[in-house]
Amino acid sequence: MYETKAAFFRVLASPLRIRILEALRAGPVSVRDLRLRLDVEQATLSQHLGILRSRDLVHAQRRGAVVVYAIRHAEITTVLDSVRGLFDSQLGAVQTALENLRAEQ
Repeated sequence: MYETKAAFFRVLASPLRIRILEALRAGPVSVRDLRLRLDVEQATLSQHLGILRSRDLVHAQRRGAVVVYAIRHAEITTVLDSVRGLFDSQLGAVQTALENLRAEQ
């Protein structure tokens, strides 16, 4: 079970894959729109979408000539929100420590 969890977090270890998931948070997005929003090359985007697809985090649907991606499980947004909350909390603690150091000077 630990290996499975570690593999899951390795998928999220890529800033681009996190950006893709964040872009899909509001709903399905075409590959073309993802490429433009994220300002990445088609080949790079395809590679990262393939990794997310292989871990069942996103799914693709063809709509005519357009391929649209969406988050497969809404729980992934909960994970992203939890991590964001953790980082915000840590950042707040660092800011408080810096303010305390400045006050001591």
